[in-house]
Amino acid sequence: MKKLLIAAVIGTLSSTMMLAATDAAAQTTSTTAKKATPKKPAPKHRIIKRKPNPAKEAKVDAVPEGSEHWSCAEGMQFDLKGDMARDQIVTVHWDKKNYNLPRQSTTTGADRFHDAATGLDLVVIPTKAMLFSDKDSSRLADECKTAAMQAGAMAPTQANALNPANRAAPASGAAGQ
Repeated sequence: MKKLLIAAVIGTLSSTMMLAATDAAAQTTSTTAKKATPKKPAPKHRIIKRKPNPAKEAKVDAVPEGSEHWSCAEGMQFDLKGDMARDQIVTVHWDKKNYNLPRQSTTTGADRFHDAATGLDLVVIPTKAMLFSDKDSSRLADECKTAAMQAGAMAPTQANALNPANRAAPASGAAGQ
């Protein structure tokens, strides 16, 4: 029974292949007659014009309420929401988008917040903050400072919060303002 079934399948496939081969041969002879007329050369690069997507282009995240503004060199800026001295995740508003950056442990005393999914990396030392991108290994913003830091205060980092000498300095600076 199995041999009969296999023979039937082989017979059906061979007849189908024979019909397909004769159809292909007929198409080949008809297309060779049409090739006598010259065609325009195909362009080397295909240009695809895409329609603008207003839903995608209009996606702009609002600056988180209660965030602090950081001004950077070369006119760059970002907003940061969260307490760097104690929060494990801070929100950075950069380039019209909000990024939630989890804290990374460091041995240098700098505060580092890095999100591997987006590639955004915020490093804060007592005198400034820097914003990096892992995607193209570039520094997005440098020499970033808050208004208080521009007036001479240190960055509100975890290391500065633990140092008793630094805890007293911002309180006296804030009272004098």
